[in-house]
Amino acid sequence: MSNLKTLNIIYSILTMSLFTGCFMPDGPVQPSGDVPESSGWDIEIVVDNLEHPWSMAWVAEDLALITERPGRLRIFRDGTLQSEPVDGLPEIHKGGQSGLLDVTLHPDFNDNRLVYFSYASGNEDTNRTTVGRAMFDGQKLQNFEEIFRAEPDKSGNQHFGSRILWITNSSFLLSVGDGGNRPQSLDGELIRKQAQKMDSHLGKILHLYENGKPVTSNPFFDQYDVLPEIWTLGHRNIQGLAIDSLTGNVWANEHGSRGGDELNHILPGKNYGWPEVTYSREYYGPRISSRTTAPGIEDPKVVWTPAQAPSGLVFYYGDKFPEWEGNLFSGGLRGQQVRRLVIHGNEVVGEEALTIDRRVRDVSVGPDGFLYLLTDENNGALIRIIPN
Repeated sequence: MSNLKTLNIIYSILTMSLFTGCFMPDGPVQPSGDVPESSGWDIEIVVDNLEHPWSMAWVAEDLALITERPGRLRIFRDGTLQSEPVDGLPEIHKGGQSGLLDVTLHPDFNDNRLVYFSYASGNEDTNRTTVGRAMFDGQKLQNFEEIFRAEPDKSGNQHFGSRILWITNSSFLLSVGDGGNRPQSLDGELIRKQAQKMDSHLGKILHLYENGKPVTSNPFFDQYDVLPEIWTLGHRNIQGLAIDSLTGNVWANEHGSRGGDELNHILPGKNYGWPEVTYSREYYGPRISSRTTAPGIEDPKVVWTPAQAPSGLVFYYGDKFPEWEGNLFSGGLRGQQVRRLVIHGNEVVGEEALTIDRRVRDVSVGPDGFLYLLTDENNGALIRIIPN
């Protein structure tokens, strides 16, 4: 065998080892790659011409609010997208992953008409995840007020997190991203290390009262040098939060770096590892951490490798798909799918794909019992999932 042929074989083995190592790290959770396709469904384009829609909130069966990341709030009424955006929003920082992000209704919306938003405020050099609220009169916003700013300020346009999830009638969870990818830094070190720092909101899930103040029963509320809003830590960039209305269990999906996306069962006071414990790799190849599990760290329930780039997350309870009752649906941007997850207790026991072939940004259940998706595109769409 010639030296050149030998070198080519060695190179092929090393390349395959690196590739395999990049996408299949060892750990207690077997990465979820391709899964079977779910059956019995089809898609229906309800409306398009949305510019990078991020989230939607159903006000009534014939009325929804839809955010567009470039800073607009749109009204979808009676099957039609109104041409003019809603007035009354604050100044929003736009660019990259920043902009107008989540929208949700207060649990007592029918009485107080309050709508809550997450968005980026500031500029490219100094910005943060922010929460505001306003009254919606059916056509416009009134009396907008900022109620919370994540600390510390950061630079760049990455990793804002920004999902809002009501878990009681007077309190909500807010996901805040870790601030950005390598080499993004803060105070002389990689900004992602903020996810393990207790004097920082970055890389955390926070628990806030309806007025934006920290909930007094939070697990670290009375601890010295710990921000009282912190509910959980060790997150990279959560863009999906959901609560099972039957069990009260909270779940989150989370972006990894190169692979290593996670689905987690969320428990207050727990550490989910990032960046010290992760299945992810740097975008240029090497492992971020040598550990995929460690004492005191919660293991993920699902690891998506190759990456799904998970987005909206919702439990399905409706009458249009009885066979999906109680299943968890997770959108995927890079995966261009929705993953249907069958959960028993606190474990995932089944997984199927609904391949959409478009970047899925948000997933919700409409008042009519259908599953709805938003696609993250210049000409984004609102899609209804229907039985076929």
